[in-house]
Amino acid sequence: MAAWNAAWREQVLPDLAAVDWDLIVVGGGICGVGILREAARRGWKCLLIEQRDFAWGTSSRSSKMVHGGLRYVAKGRFKLTRDAVRERQRLLSEAPGLVEPLSFIFAHYRGAFPGPRIMGAVLSLYDLLASRRNHRYVAPPQLHYLAPGLERRGLVGASHFTDAVTDDARLVLRVLGEARADGGEALNGLRVVELCRQDGKITGVRTKDIESGRYFHFNSRVIAQATGVWTDQLRRPSGPEHIRPLRGSHLVLPAWRLPVAHAFSFLDAVDARPIFIFPWEGVTVVGTTDLDHHEDLEREAHISSEEVEYLLAACAQQFPSAQIGPTDVLSTWAGVRPVVSRGEGLTRPSDEKREHALWVEPGCVTLAGGKLTTFRLLALEVLRACAPLLGKTFEDDGSAVFTPLPPVPLPHLTPGQQRRLRGRYGRELPALAVLLEKLGSEKVGTSETLWAELALAAEQELVLHLDDLLLRRTRLGLLLARGAAAELPQVRRICQSRLGWNDDRWQREETRYLELWQRCYSLPRNPALKGEAAEGLPGA
Repeated sequence: MAAWNAAWREQVLPDLAAVDWDLIVVGGGICGVGILREAARRGWKCLLIEQRDFAWGTSSRSSKMVHGGLRYVAKGRFKLTRDAVRERQRLLSEAPGLVEPLSFIFAHYRGAFPGPRIMGAVLSLYDLLASRRNHRYVAPPQLHYLAPGLERRGLVGASHFTDAVTDDARLVLRVLGEARADGGEALNGLRVVELCRQDGKITGVRTKDIESGRYFHFNSRVIAQATGVWTDQLRRPSGPEHIRPLRGSHLVLPAWRLPVAHAFSFLDAVDARPIFIFPWEGVTVVGTTDLDHHEDLEREAHISSEEVEYLLAACAQQFPSAQIGPTDVLSTWAGVRPVVSRGEGLTRPSDEKREHALWVEPGCVTLAGGKLTTFRLLALEVLRACAPLLGKTFEDDGSAVFTPLPPVPLPHLTPGQQRRLRGRYGRELPALAVLLEKLGSEKVGTSETLWAELALAAEQELVLHLDDLLLRRTRLGLLLARGAAAELPQVRRICQSRLGWNDDRWQREETRYLELWQRCYSLPRNPALKGEAAEGLPGA
């Protein structure tokens, strides 16, 4: 297979525009790549188009949880939960190293809701839907060892259960790799500006190449839209259902500053929203908020000062002795959830249902909403609606998302590192092994990321801009101080020639990336946030 990079993209773009496609998928998040993967395995001639970068939107800025949605059980949404917990088990089985078990602790306090009995009943139902027992009660003495630093006043015990966690952007890339191996094609940096119609039927898309400014027309027998919060920009809403963009923001802390071996789930003392504090990629994450996002969707979402204060207060509620403050924050991220609303925005954001919606019109199927965990089921539902428009039959034989591959030797790496790389790279592992022989197994700063991973992304993962490399192909911009600014000289030495950028281009990309990180992945510039973070420069 030819190198999948910017040079390849420039060369093949006109040729791909000349193809008559069976299916064009618009949107490069987890739902879009899931649709492409399932279409490609069935031999459909299919192409995915993404306006920015793969996983650029919600699918790189989620809460990283692969779970059934415990709170949906309490609200009686049993089918949603059952589907999610079963898909969680599939992913844990198919993609170890990418989707990993994560233990949760929910502490119970005297007089607080829910108590141990109610929580135990909900977890028992959760286990029943998953067809496995997955929880236990933990007495206060044990919590001294499981949860040092946890608020002790009024503590009566805790419920312990297990869900799963992932690197959401790498999950998107891994699924996309499976789709491409089966014949699907994918392009980023290509914005759909118009759905083309003929005799009342959608027959293709008109696009703008963001890199060159050129316009291309693509013909397709059917279009599948999976554009998340941008859904209403292309479709023609004909009913009360619409997309309600809801922002969820997170803080990233150094693990040494708030060390946790488990995820801690609790209800915020002010608004009773669920909050998580959990270990991820060698750091500690605090999230999430849930509020209406009124800003321009063309601009990257960013955390507000009010959200920072809210999440810091949540830290103080659960771990008061840690005294976490703004200067402890390494980075932030904010994602916008595409929640399908049937009201006029009068419902509290957290009370909106999280079920998806499917809209069908001649030549087009639009998916909106849904959960990361159930992307495979959502893809199947979309293709089931597309098949009659193509004159095709459609069946699901339950095939794995990730094709089992023969083992690839990765000498000089620990078993944990090998598991991690196999999970994240799948079919690309042989190419990564070659780069490991050339570059060695050195890590980037304090992260678990290897320099060879950056080299692979630069050569083989269609990186168009530096933020693609540092925020999605790898997560160094979130995991290292100041967006990994101290590592940029070495990043340049390893990646500049592989990306094909001259010195001027590199300098422009570096300046652009650092400005973007400061604006959207740092703390907001706000005098109310005291100390160094008030200037938007989180401490190490």
